[in-house]
Amino acid sequence: MYKRKILKQSINAQRFNLLKKAKETNLAPIKVLILSAIVGTLAGFVGVLFEKSVNWVIHLRQEELKSAFTNPYLLGIVTLLFSAILAMLGYYLVKKFSPESGGSGIPEIEGAMIDVRPVRWWRVLPVKFFASIGTLGSGMVLGREGPTVQIGANIGQFINDISRIKDTESRHTLLATGAAAGLTAAFNAPLAGILFIIEEMRPQFKYSLISIKAVFIGVIMSCIVFRLFNGEGGIIHIGQFSSAPLNTLWLYLVLGMFFGFIGVIFSRLLFYAQARFQHFYQDKISRFVLTGGIIGGLCGVLALVIPEITGGGFSLIPALSGGQYSLVALLIFFVLRTITSIISFASGAPGGIFAPTLALGTLFGSAFGLTATILFPEYQIEIGTFAIAGMGALFAATVRAPLTGIVLVLEMTDNYQLILPMIITCLGATMLAQLLGGRPIYTVLLEKILQKNKDYQNNEECEKAPTPTQK
Repeated sequence: MYKRKILKQSINAQRFNLLKKAKETNLAPIKVLILSAIVGTLAGFVGVLFEKSVNWVIHLRQEELKSAFTNPYLLGIVTLLFSAILAMLGYYLVKKFSPESGGSGIPEIEGAMIDVRPVRWWRVLPVKFFASIGTLGSGMVLGREGPTVQIGANIGQFINDISRIKDTESRHTLLATGAAAGLTAAFNAPLAGILFIIEEMRPQFKYSLISIKAVFIGVIMSCIVFRLFNGEGGIIHIGQFSSAPLNTLWLYLVLGMFFGFIGVIFSRLLFYAQARFQHFYQDKISRFVLTGGIIGGLCGVLALVIPEITGGGFSLIPALSGGQYSLVALLIFFVLRTITSIISFASGAPGGIFAPTLALGTLFGSAFGLTATILFPEYQIEIGTFAIAGMGALFAATVRAPLTGIVLVLEMTDNYQLILPMIITCLGATMLAQLLGGRPIYTVLLEKILQKNKDYQNNEECEKAPTPTQK
């Protein structure tokens, strides 16, 4: 009787422990999912606020200054000074308070997700927000997706810290959720936000059922917030194009191969220019800030004369897809905009490279489409279909994330019927870029950041080491 009673107590104790463990196991994922919803909501709000702030500064520079100064020479001088001050403010904030806020910020997040880069949200959040408003508002050729991705991920780290979650996996999940929500808030592209984490950040992202659910929830909340303020349509309004005829699909493969070659050249020029800028700066804040002022000021003036080669490029894309420019003009704009894109990003300005590559892809795609209409009039080609296909192809060739590029462009333009030519173009661009030895741009940028940090630590150790006389 006594043994039976002991056995019964033991069984009850085991059941209680199993129930307690099951409850703890179930509560942990639920907490992460709730926090992911909070991260997505905050990233959406901050992303919308960032977009509105940048647009307000651009409107102030482009419209208010024109209204206030009718003399073209005086307008040019005032615009030069206004844009230079904005850019210098952005560069100064980065160099003085948060060096990790320079550039797009996406390599920093990729490094943080494999625990090789710190996430200092208390300084990145304000610096990245206001510094990027300065550089983007000045007219520099930068995108807002890099800042929103880094801001979103830092919001994820902030929520992780205040919620006092200890395990590393949950921290990585909230970082990824914030990054995906940030991209969604930049482009109103929820599927692209999810795919960006799964495809571009696949070496860093810790795959699990909970992490995937968390990213989905964060993206949904960010997208809802964005659409509450900006509506539900795509952010680029270019109208609907007809599906590409089957006999024209080979042209999209040729276009993709062109972009594979262009992507490799673009990346190498970007890295070369970045190395030259770093060599010139020599870690001197005065050189860094003055360089930003010169680039920002010139971009502000160029925006008055040739607006097609400055700014993020979203306002340019509808005109390009509509065939409003000649072939010579498209090629000239492509070359000039390539130069301004490389200079703006390689100089270390806070801002993204997504939008500039999308605009460049649209330029060359439009030029290719216009050429195809001349060479093959019997095909009855719409130039806009090549513009849209090209929009994602340069992104695919440089970032090496073709699926993200395809879905991103389709969500932004609301032209889902062009998915087949988009796949052909982006796949061709990615494959040729890989065959030519091109590497993903964010991977190389992260390696450069880590190498620079390693060199800095080695120099510090050398300075602290005792000299022979000290020994």
